[in-house]
Amino acid sequence: MDVGLVGLGNMGSAMAHSLLRAGHRVTAFNRSPGPATALASEGATIAATPAAAAAVGVVLSMLADDHAVETVTLGPNGILAGLPADGIHVSMSTISVALSERLTRAHADAGQGYLAAPVFGRPDAALAAKLFVVAAGDPAAIERVRPLLEAVGQRLFVLGPVANQANVVKLAGNFLIAAVIEGLAESTAFVTKAGVDPAAFVEVLTNSLFTAPVYKTYGQLIIERKFSPPGFAVPLGLKDIRLALHAAEDVAAPLPFASVVRDHFLQAIAAGWGALDWSALALVAERAAGVARKP
Repeated sequence: MDVGLVGLGNMGSAMAHSLLRAGHRVTAFNRSPGPATALASEGATIAATPAAAAAVGVVLSMLADDHAVETVTLGPNGILAGLPADGIHVSMSTISVALSERLTRAHADAGQGYLAAPVFGRPDAALAAKLFVVAAGDPAAIERVRPLLEAVGQRLFVLGPVANQANVVKLAGNFLIAAVIEGLAESTAFVTKAGVDPAAFVEVLTNSLFTAPVYKTYGQLIIERKFSPPGFAVPLGLKDIRLALHAAEDVAAPLPFASVVRDHFLQAIAAGWGALDWSALALVAERAAGVARKP
């Protein structure tokens, strides 16, 4: 089917490849031309504006933060301006619950559909079409775009008719991932300082009590010091924890450990590690423990 795609960063570009491999016709827009030019060689059509990408009737957006999503959706020549009256905007970015609510209203006022469908998975999973997609919004609209969502992921979870609930789940999930990274960071720093080989520690834990992919992935990144290039950079982790804290505050749900993780992301940035993967929380824990390891 015809689909527009706005945002060709690491995740968006990988999703575009998956859509093209599945036989969908992609019209893509990116603010910087390089990624779009590369995608054109694989058969994608390049749009000059977000509105032009949205004109095909269904458009996916995958962008870094609220500001970027708001700009390409509500700004001049944005998605809202180009999407037909019966069109659907599927926001796959990690954004605030408040912005998702605002986009729902704006599209409804224009007679358009809006779905939230954020994803779990790093860029390598996106390239392999192995993302987990969490969608919410109008059930009929979800069914209409199901072939697209299934083309980029290994499983689609449908939450219900309220779009912003998908954003709540995504923020809560990213908080849990950050908590796992923090736990791995602190525990590996502890065993290292006690004279235990941290690689042996991670092997024991990830092959016994903690066999989940998130422990295996981030345990290996920490042990192998694969903090660069980042799959998900420290400032993005900080952004997501802030969004989770704001959303939780709105419903009076305390997240005390999220505040600790937020401060550790800030410490990483202050130390000059902002360009690294968010698994570089390990460096913060090691510095606090007085463990000298190469970044």
